[in-house]
This record gives sequence, C-alpha cells and structure tokens, in this order.
Amino acid sequence: MIKYPAYLAGMTTAIFFSTPLFAQSSMISNPAISGVLEGYYQEGERPLSETEKGFGLGHTELAMSANIDDYFFGKLTTVIEQHDGDIEVGLEEAFIQTLALPAGFSLRAGRFLSDIGYLNNQHTHSDSFVQRPLAYRAFVGGHYFDDGLRINYVAPTDIYWLLGVEAFTGKSLRSEAHVHEGEALPDYKTVGAMTAYSKWGGDIGLSSSWQFGLSYLRNEAGTQMIHEEHAEHEGHEEHEAEIHEAGHDEHSGHSHNAAYTGKNTYIADAVFKWAPEGNYKYQNLTLSAEYFLQQDLFALEHDGHIEQTLSEQNRAWYVSGVYQFLPQWSAGVRYGQADVWQAHGDHLHQQEFKETDVMLAWHHSHFSTVRLQYSYQQGNQYADITDDHIVTLQYVMTLGAHGAHQF
Repeated sequence: MIKYPAYLAGMTTAIFFSTPLFAQSSMISNPAISGVLEGYYQEGERPLSETEKGFGLGHTELAMSANIDDYFFGKLTTVIEQHDGDIEVGLEEAFIQTLALPAGFSLRAGRFLSDIGYLNNQHTHSDSFVQRPLAYRAFVGGHYFDDGLRINYVAPTDIYWLLGVEAFTGKSLRSEAHVHEGEALPDYKTVGAMTAYSKWGGDIGLSSSWQFGLSYLRNEAGTQMIHEEHAEHEGHEEHEAEIHEAGHDEHSGHSHNAAYTGKNTYIADAVFKWAPEGNYKYQNLTLSAEYFLQQDLFALEHDGHIEQTLSEQNRAWYVSGVYQFLPQWSAGVRYGQADVWQAHGDHLHQQEFKETDVMLAWHHSHFSTVRLQYSYQQGNQYADITDDHIVTLQYVMTLGAHGAHQF
C-alpha cells in the first residue's frame, strides 16, 4: 500500500556545537551526510530561472542531519550555485525539529522551506523537470525558504490531515520602495510573512493515492505603493504616480527573491499517484496541478497613508504529468501560465507568459538522473521575451545517505 512519509524535518547548526554529552551519541558522532551534484547545458534563455545559456552548475547541495537527542532532530543544508560565472554559496536550511511533542504536534525553528503548496517543501533536485513551474519562479523565487517558526498538527483521522502555521521574516518576499531624496525605506515588521495551510490525503485501493491542499501566504511588505496624482492605464483610472516597483529584475530569477509580490497569496494544489499494487519501482504515474492567486498588489499612497488598494490580481497555474514506463525511464509533460501586472514607469501594464515543457529522463538508480527537456515559451508583453524554443540537458547525482522525498 502506498503510504505517506512522515512530515519531519531536518537539521541545525547545533550539530557543530554539540556538548561533550551529546557528542557521545552515535547519531551525533555519525550524522547522515549527503551531497547532490547538478549540472546542465542549456540552449537558449529561460526567464525567471536560475539556469543560464550554455554550461552551468545547478543546485549543488551539501547536507548533514542527525538526531540531536531524543527530543530534537536537526538539519543543515548549504547550496552552491553559479551565476554570471561566479560561484555563490548559500545557506538553505539550518533548523531543529521536535521529536516528542504530544497529540500530533511538531515544532520547527530556524531556516527552512515553507510548507505552502505542493512543491515548495521539496528540494529542487527531486523535481521531475529542470526548473520549477512558472508560478513558483514568479511568486516565491522558485522555492521559498526563510528564517522563522512552524507549528504542525496531524489530526487523528482516518485520512491524512495536516494543519500548519508559519511565521517568517519575509525578506525575500518584500516589494522594495525607491528612496526619495532622503526619504528612508519603509519600516518593515519583524514578522514579515505568515502562512497557514491544510493538506488532506489518502489511498484509493492498493494502487492509487491522492493529496489535496489549500495554502495562504500573507506578505506584510508585498504591496507596491503608487504616489501622487491621477493617471490612466489599460482600462483603469489611477493616480499619476511614481511606483515603488518590485526590487528584483524580472529576468534574474537566480536570486531567490519573488519577482512579483502582493499582500495576499492563495494556493490550491492537487496530486494523484498510481503504481501497480503500490510498487513504485517498476511503473508509476504522477499527476499534479497548482493554482496561485495573488491580491493587493498595488495601493495608492498620499501623505504616508494608503487611500485605496487597487483591484489588479496576479494569477498563475500549471498542470503536470510524469509517467515512469520502465524501471529506468520516465517521461513527462507540463504546461504553465502566468498573468501578472507589472509596474512600468508611471503606469501599470499586464503581461502574459506561457510555458510548455516535455522531458525524458534516464535513472540508472535512485541516486542518478540524466534528463533531456524541451521547452516552448510564449510571452505576450512580457518584458523583451519572445516566443522561443529551449533545450536543456541536465544531470542530478546524489552522494551518501539521503532521506526519502515527500509524497
């Protein structure tokens, strides 16, 4: 029978500063150490993406994890990436997780991946395609990780039911304001982002399983401010104004900052998995879809007060199907679309972007993947992006002990 891996977590810098008492534990003296090697060759430019034209180093990862004691588990994950020829090292995870809270509760603290949506809590090397769907790249910088606190609760029900809330700094989700002649940047709140989510799942006989989720992200600094008096833009009267644009280049998706922000983001996700008699080794099918709705994007500001929140909304979605037809071969297709508003000079204009991906992957083992992907992108008023064809050859290799992936 297909079973759900337990919602657990990972690791922290406490591993490196353990007391002599903790150091006597075999889990501390022998933590699980793993590495992920990722590289690619890409023909063409992919917008809002970490991959660049030509040869490149992908999301290369080094991780350590262990039980700190019988009450806590910890994980530390560093990431090495290449951008414009420079090697960049970042800290993606450094957190502790409780192991013994009663009544189905668990607590996580530190830096970690948010549990919103379906894909966000998974490491990108476990994806079935070269890059995250367009919705993730546009709204959460590919995958949203941050410093904060999480409380999860697994209900004692016949079906799987998870409830959770998170509080983060929200730094990578901020809409940056221009500095006007001595005027300081806005005073952002200490807790800049909060999330709430619920996920349900279960089995259908021995061969199938499903999961459905609803998520909410509140970004306290996500609304972009528009100053001063009247202007017009595509079917909407507005105030002539200087716009506090998002502080991230729309082409630069490499920084893990959101390219498009809003105060409120809603996500719905659905996943269906099938494998004969629940045995995923030889044959399986995964169907997934997510829908993002982002609101409160822009607001009119006068003398430091918000007078009106504009009605524009950002939307993005994708559908995906991946079929492992032989033990070492899988194929997949994915379609995604984003309809977003962008601040441009003294006005707003709408942009539409579509992306179709087809991939073929060879898995010699659970630890190695070589993937060939073709993407067709279509841009309508999306910066200077035109219709284009992109081909990417990617490898993903895992070294050492590596935990099971999420459902």
